[in-house]
This record gives sequence, structure tokens and C-alpha cells, in this order.
Amino acid sequence: MHIVRPILFVLAMAAIVLCAWFVPLDTPASERVDAGLKRALASFATARALNAVISVAQGTELSAQPLGVGVNVAPGQVLDPVNDMVEQFSNLMLAASVSFGLQKMLIGIGGYWPVSALLTAAVLAWAWLYFRRLQPPRWFTSVVVALLLVRFAVPLTTLGSDWLFQQFLADDYAASQRVIDTASGQTQALAPATGVETPETGLLEKMKGWVSQNVDVKARFEELKAAAEQAIEHMINLIVIFLLQTAVIPMLLLWALYSLATNAIAWPRR
Repeated sequence: MHIVRPILFVLAMAAIVLCAWFVPLDTPASERVDAGLKRALASFATARALNAVISVAQGTELSAQPLGVGVNVAPGQVLDPVNDMVEQFSNLMLAASVSFGLQKMLIGIGGYWPVSALLTAAVLAWAWLYFRRLQPPRWFTSVVVALLLVRFAVPLTTLGSDWLFQQFLADDYAASQRVIDTASGQTQALAPATGVETPETGLLEKMKGWVSQNVDVKARFEELKAAAEQAIEHMINLIVIFLLQTAVIPMLLLWALYSLATNAIAWPRR
């Protein structure tokens, strides 16, 4: 053990320095972030398109004059609860997109050469203290841990969360995104025209036309509401998926990396 421990220590320090300079993690991590950002933006764009259609339908008023009496009907108000959910979903997708963008920025900051230089200097100083059997100051231990996290935490958590996404969440994401894409297309097709007017014809024709138009518009609004409501459950699924990938899983992985780095540096020498 007296021989194995120094050898393992040297190999670990060499691996840290090599990874810090040759960045084998940064490129795949950036690619995974770009893929996640693309998914989040696709969901955001679909949500905004759905929100736009529903908002226009909400402002639609049916105007007619049966028997010379003016009537204004606003059936789009039945879409209020659905539109509120769509707006919240689009805001959360925007937040997920910002989170992916922040991850990419942090990967770039961690890969900046002064960070690697500082980490290399700290590792060499730590190795010198180790072989001299000197106890490092507490502040120096904190600096080493901080540099390790700045350099490696974001790429590792990004790769780890993406791996978990591919293993357990990718199929659910694809199915839910497909449903809300379909719902967006259906709502655009079902959105009724505005400004329905009764033509100047006889009294009987006026009454028949006004009734048929109102019934048709009401039915189209009900179909529009049903199409939008079909997507709500899948929106909730997407919210959970992006929350796991951008917040919960990265935080758990970051905590695990911090604990590992702290315990490894504080490992007692024998």
C-alpha cells in the first residue's frame, strides 16, 4: 500500500492536468448542450404558436343582426384556462433554453486557459505538499476543490444529465413533443374566421343563416378547446423532463462531484 498509494496519486494528478488542457469533455458536453437547447427552443416555438392561435380566438367576437337586433358573442373566452396553461408552459421552456445557454457559457469559461493554468499550478503544489507529507492549509484545499469544480463540474454534469435523458426520458420527450406539435396544427386549422356577417336576404334566410353560423362557430371553438386540452398533459410531461434535465439531475450530480472532490482531497495519508 505504501507503493500503490503514491502511484495512484500521481496518476490521478496527471489525469487531472491532461484533462484540463486537452479538454476531452468540453466538445461532447457542448454538443449535448446544443442538442438540449434545440429541443427546448422547439417546444418553446410550438407553445408560442399555440398561444398565438388561442389568443386570436379568444378575441374573436361573432357579430350578427337577426331580426334587426345586434348580437355580439365571444365564445373564445372558454379558452382562457387552456391559454393560461400554454403561456406558463412557454415561459418554462424559455427558462429551460436560458439554462442550456448558461451551461454552454460556463463550459466555455471553465475551458479558458487561465483556469487550466491555475488548476495545474494548484495540482502541482498539492502534489509537492503530498510528497513532503505536509498538511495543506484549509483555504488551499478549498481553492483546489473550487478550481476542480469550475473546470470539470459543468461538462461532467451536462454529460451525465444527457446520458440519463437518453436512457430514461428521450422517448417520453419525443412522444409529448409530437402531440403538442399535432395540437398546434389542429388549432390553426380549427381557428374560426372573425367578423361573421349575415347577408342581406329575406327574413327566413337571415334567421337560418344566423343560427347555422352561430352553431358552426360554437362547434369550432369547442373543437379548438378540445384539441388544445389534449396537449396539456404532454406539456406537463415536458415540464417535468426539462426540469429534471436542467435543474434536478445537474444539482444532484454537482453535489456528488463536490462530495467526491472534497473527500478525495481530505483522504488521510498513511
